Amino acid sequence: MGQGTVLQETSQGNLLGGRVAYKQLRAGHRTGFEPVLLAASVPAAPGELVLEAGTGAGAALLCLAARVAGVVGVGVEIAPVLARLAAENFAANGFAGLSAVVADAAALPFREQSFDHVLANPPWFGARNTESPDRLRALAHMAGGDWLASLTAVLRPKGSISLILPAGAFVGAVAALRGQYGGITLLPLWPRAGAAAKLVILRARKGSRSPDRVCSGLVLHDGAGITREAQEVLREGKPVAFDPGA
Repeated sequence: MGQGTVLQETSQGNLLGGRVAYKQLRAGHRTGFEPVLLAASVPAAPGELVLEAGTGAGAALLCLAARVAGVVGVGVEIAPVLARLAAENFAANGFAGLSAVVADAAALPFREQSFDHVLANPPWFGARNTESPDRLRALAHMAGGDWLASLTAVLRPKGSISLILPAGAFVGAVAALRGQYGGITLLPLWPRAGAAAKLVILRARKGSRSPDRVCSGLVLHDGAGITREAQEVLREGKPVAFDPGA
């Protein structure tokens, strides 16, 4: 597919209340809240190196770079057309520290222990699918490929992994992370106060011995629309408010 064809099939929008220009494909999956919330969960500092598996058109890394000046990010995307869009979005916003690589997340072309943080919005299958009997590989198999082992290999000791998942998948995710990660923290995303969470954010540290936690979570909507707390994340670029110690 040529560059001209890609441009004809894209639409121009923005993220974080207009702070970030964002171009995406008109057809297929459209970006929602998920990458913005995922980016807001990554505890990155300026100068640290971040890897996103399945970056798409780069929404999560764009939001992270807008929040953390000087962060260095690499987006891995198996579809060349999306990787090219991500690179265009990075350049259009002046984020010289961001780049996109065409690669399979299950076979990353990077040295071991080279990233401070990794993140993903994995293509999770239904929670009723048969899981692998190997706990460490269960999450990877359910998402279609051994990407978790690949991410773990390139993550430095004490580095963080951040995942956004359907709520019904968190048990399998915790089981898969157990043993390699500690301080596994679950943050529910409540559609409304009193409603069951449909999505959760999981964050953990490689090799940590900290206890697991369940945070109070983030309520996304109220009677007036998007809650003030959610607006601070989705439109103002603030980090997700994990409970103290998480």
